[in-house]
Amino acid sequence: MAEQAQRVAIVTGGARGIGAAIARRLAADGMAVGVIDLKEGDCGATVEAITRAGGRAFAAGADVSDSAQVAAAVEAIAAELGPPVVLVNNAGVLRDNLIFKMSDDDWDTVMNVHLKGAFLMSRACQKYMVEAKYGRVICLSSSSALGNRGQANYSTAKAGLQGFVKTLAKELGQFGVTANAIAPGFIVTDMTAATAARVGVEFEAFQQAAASQIPVRRVGQPEDVAHVASFFASEGAGFVSGQVVYVAGGPLN
Repeated sequence: MAEQAQRVAIVTGGARGIGAAIARRLAADGMAVGVIDLKEGDCGATVEAITRAGGRAFAAGADVSDSAQVAAAVEAIAAELGPPVVLVNNAGVLRDNLIFKMSDDDWDTVMNVHLKGAFLMSRACQKYMVEAKYGRVICLSSSSALGNRGQANYSTAKAGLQGFVKTLAKELGQFGVTANAIAPGFIVTDMTAATAARVGVEFEAFQQAAASQIPVRRVGQPEDVAHVASFFASEGAGFVSGQVVYVAGGPLN
């Protein structure tokens, strides 16, 4: 792809795990990638991996729940790489607890990062997509959207993102913009390791127990999610919008 025609993607929470895998994959697909995480310095490994492979990447630090920081990060990426027309809302946090132990801050933090963050990032990027008459918004939901013990906040936020993309699909479709969600099941990341620690189970044993309940008999890797993000971000997915794909190794019921 010629540089002047190169599309620009933004991936939030791109410093590690699923976000880093998606950023690397979109770069391999020929896109320039803006990598956003809470601290700009944390994005270094992802940016280095992309540039080492011959791609273009740029790191920006931002709290995605802060409107001013989001606007500044998106503007910096647009100035450095070009107008972003692909957005992956991946930034997320865990504040797990049973409902009677869950604090106001536990609830607000998860809602702000997942839901407000996706809203602010999408609002900031959609103007570039509408102007280009082309865009892709991809939100990371979760199998927890179906309900999960100890995750009332996280499950609610991830379910909300599914409604969010369906609404964006209806509002922005006329401008050539699609919006879809990916709902991973058990993926090996720092977050699932944190969940194992919360319940007091060694991470390897936690993975083995999970794999025994998954039809394909293995847990997922970040790259499994990145493959689906690559499809949603592609030109070939232009007639797929408002959808939720569960990347979970089989049916969940």
